[in-house]
Amino acid sequence: MVETPRIAPSLLAADFSKLGEEVVAVSEMGADLIHLDVMDGHFVPNISFGPDIIASIRKFSSLPFDVHLMIEPVDSYIEAFVAAGSDMLTVHVEAGPHIHNTLQKIQGFGLKAGVALNPGTPIETLDNLWDVLDLVLVMTVNPGFGGQRFLESQLSKIASIRDKIDQLERPIGLSVDGGINGETGKMSIEAGADILVAGSSVFRLEGVPYSKAIEQLRNR
Repeated sequence: MVETPRIAPSLLAADFSKLGEEVVAVSEMGADLIHLDVMDGHFVPNISFGPDIIASIRKFSSLPFDVHLMIEPVDSYIEAFVAAGSDMLTVHVEAGPHIHNTLQKIQGFGLKAGVALNPGTPIETLDNLWDVLDLVLVMTVNPGFGGQRFLESQLSKIASIRDKIDQLERPIGLSVDGGINGETGKMSIEAGADILVAGSSVFRLEGVPYSKAIEQLRNR
C-alpha cells in the first residue's frame, strides 16, 4: 500500500467562472497535480473544454497538468494539447486504432503517456503496452459525468495492475478517477493506487477549505 498518495484535483468540479483562481487555490493548498478532463460529446456523453482553455490556465500553476483525453479520434489532437502546456496525456484504448503508436507519439513530444481503462475494459489490453506506459488510469465510474458513485468492482483491477507494475523495472503511476472521497480513496490506496483524482470531494465540500479537503484525502 502506498503511504503517501498524490492528489490530483479534477477541474471538472471547479467553478468555471473563475477557473484561473481555482487552479491557483488548489496549487497553493497542497495539490500534487492538476487533472483536466477533456470530453468531446462523442466518445463520452458530455462536452467539457479543449486545448485553448488549458493554455489559458497554464500560467496559473507550475504543477504538472494531467490531461485525460476522452475524445475520439485522439491522434490528430495530440499536438494541440502538447502546445497547450500538458505534462501528461492519458488516452483510452478504444479511442484510436493503434494505441501503441499513439502512446509513442505522446512520448515523442517529451510528455508522459497514460492509458485509461473504463470499468468494462479488461486489464489484458495493457499486455503489449507496458514499454510505452508512464501511467495507468483506472476509471472507477463510467466516464462522461462527474459526481458518480464509486464502483467497488474496480478494486480488484487496481490490485492486479499494481501487481504487474511492481514486477516491472521502471516506475509507472497508477491513478484512480471517479467517486473518490475519503472512504473510497482509502480503499483505492489499499488496493495499490498512488494517485487519487478527486473532483467533488475537493471543490464541492461546503465549508471545507481546499487545503483541508486535500489533506484529508492524502492522510485517510
